Parts: sequence; structure tokens; C-alpha cells
Amino acid sequence: MTAYDAIVLAGGAAKRLGGADKPGVRVGGRTLLDRVLGVCRAAGVTVVVGGRRPTVRAVEWAREAPAGGGPLAALDAGVRRTAAESLLVLSADLPFIGAETVRRLLDALEASGKEAALLVDADGRDQPLVAAYGAEPMRRELALLAAEHGNLSGLPLRLLTRELDVVRVDAGPLDSFDCDTWEDIAAARARIREHGHVLDEWMTAVKDELGIELDVDTGLLLDLARDAAHGVARPAAPLTTFLVGYAAAKAGGDGPQAVAEAARKAADLAARWADEGKEEPGQDDEEAGRG
Repeated sequence: MTAYDAIVLAGGAAKRLGGADKPGVRVGGRTLLDRVLGVCRAAGVTVVVGGRRPTVRAVEWAREAPAGGGPLAALDAGVRRTAAESLLVLSADLPFIGAETVRRLLDALEASGKEAALLVDADGRDQPLVAAYGAEPMRRELALLAAEHGNLSGLPLRLLTRELDVVRVDAGPLDSFDCDTWEDIAAARARIREHGHVLDEWMTAVKDELGIELDVDTGLLLDLARDAAHGVARPAAPLTTFLVGYAAAKAGGDGPQAVAEAARKAADLAARWADEGKEEPGQDDEEAGRG
């Protein structure tokens, strides 16, 4: 994937949330801002335009001038702190934006040779705050708009995108889902607790909380926990997975491989333990008598 910097817009009055600090609202135990920051970890520089607040990883902070000046003023403040030729732009209220979508946007920008790659939602609407931009075209158009209008405050985003040569990228089912109302927040919170999503959401939240960047094979660990619970005893499941993690950390080296190797050893032990329990009583004595 091409090298890039990221600009995350985390300002705005959130009037439909009653003025609440929208980027700080939690969905699945993580703030909306942290959820967005999680998908652009590969950025060389990540600039958050908005009020400072605690985040799970280090970022640079900027403020638009004047404060509350709108998205174009915010983009101008953000782009001034970047150096990469490609810029990923995201709003801070996208609970389900995925790293794969980030890759598709950046790849489309590079492969097409266009000036911007915009996500397009299921209704065919451009999403200029879920997009990848060429840095120089963005700087050029922002400067022209500022010269034409005197400043960028209050100007709509469409003034930027209509002047750029763009390629469009279809959104996944929830890529463009944003949280503008408390109903949106409630819907997002409900979805992450659905059976098909809750484990991945929980694992991501725990890794963020612990400061761990590790791709964990959840299927492998769940199989190990099942084997330990059924072959030994139910409390053996969480204790065994804890010990596997500890052993992997002590081993160092490649994290996922260390976890897989420790899990394999523990699973083999659980299988041997279970097999012993299946032996018929007195079998060893009978075998000894034959000797």
C-alpha cells in the first residue's frame, strides 16, 4: 500500500447530539475517534483536527481557523501538518470503517492517477470525508478557494471535490455509516453486540486498551479453550489461554507465530490429557501382567 498521511476531522458542534462531544462517545468500549484512528495506523503522520483529548495512540493536533469554520477550514489546518503525497481523510464518527476500505481508497488513488478517490455509499452519494486525496491537488484547490472567497470558513465540501479529477470506490455495507444522532449511536452499539461481530469487536477493544498491535487467530485460541475445557476442566480454558499469551510474550520474535506455536503445544498437551482419561481402568495393570 502506498505511503500516506491521515487527516481525521474531529470538530463540529454535534447539534443533533445536543452538543455532546461526538468523537468521545463510546461504541463498543472505544471512542468513535479511537475506532477511526485504529484503521489508519499505517499512516506516516496522523493529524486530528479538533479539540485535544486522550487517544489510544499518538497523533498530531490541529485546529481550524476560526474554530468551527467547517470542513474546508479543517482540511486546510490538517494538510499544513502533512508531508506525504497521498492523504487519507476520514471523519471521526465512522464506527465501522475498515482497514480494507482504507487500502482500497489509497490503491484506487494510486492506480488511477486521479486527484482523489471518493467512497460512494449505497445510494450513490459521494463521501468526501471517507476519501484519499493527492496532497498537492488538495493544497491547490484550497488555496484557490481561499483566494476566491476571502477565507475557507463555512464553505461546503462540494466546492473542493467538484474541481478535482476523481475516481469513485463503492462502499462496503457499513463503511459510510456515521453517527449523527443518538439513534445512530444506539444502532451502532447494538450491531457490535450481534453474534457475528462481538468477538472481533471485543478483541480489537482489548488490544487497543492494552496497547497491543497483534493479529490474533481467534479460531485457534477458541479451539484451544474448547479442548482445555472439555478435556481437562472448564476453568482450564481461560487459564490455559492466559499461559499461552504469557509464553508467547516471553518467547518474543514474531507475535502471531509465537502465539500459534504456544497454542499448538498447549493443544497437544490437552489432547494427551484427554486421551489418558479415556483409558479403561486397569488397562495398564493388564498390560504389565502380560509382560
